[in-house]
Amino acid sequence: MKIVIISAVAQNGVIGKANGEMPWHVSEEFKHFKKTTMGYPIIMGRKTFESLGKPLKGRENIVITRSKNFSYDDGEVKMFNSLQDGIDYAKSLNKEKIFITGGGEIYKQAIKITDELIISRMKFEAEGEVKFPEISDIDWKVESREDHEQFEIVIYKRK
Repeated sequence: MKIVIISAVAQNGVIGKANGEMPWHVSEEFKHFKKTTMGYPIIMGRKTFESLGKPLKGRENIVITRSKNFSYDDGEVKMFNSLQDGIDYAKSLNKEKIFITGGGEIYKQAIKITDELIISRMKFEAEGEVKFPEISDIDWKVESREDHEQFEIVIYKRK
């Protein structure tokens, strides 16, 4: 089972605002995200989930939170207090891939154990406080690039 980080990253490294909001809306990039993650478990932090407002359809939504007060009781969302617990649950679903979808704290933890990165490199800078962790040339190599009008999809494989 492959653990994959998927993220959109502005030229200045920004991935979001402190409140969990995305600082841009690029529908073509959202379509890429949906097509890529459909049918697979997605793991995200609480702020990222709250910014979505509801579970993403067609995917097992797994939310990581340290908050004892946060709950979402519709049966569609699984909640765990650690990234590892969320990954262990996702592995039990026997899917080919697990997608880590943010935010910043989850990416920082997950990048150490991830097999692949699918990064939409936006062709602009954005305002925001949350940045994507550094992608080290020591650990990662570029597997492919796909150019789009407002972004480039870069796939990295762990060396």
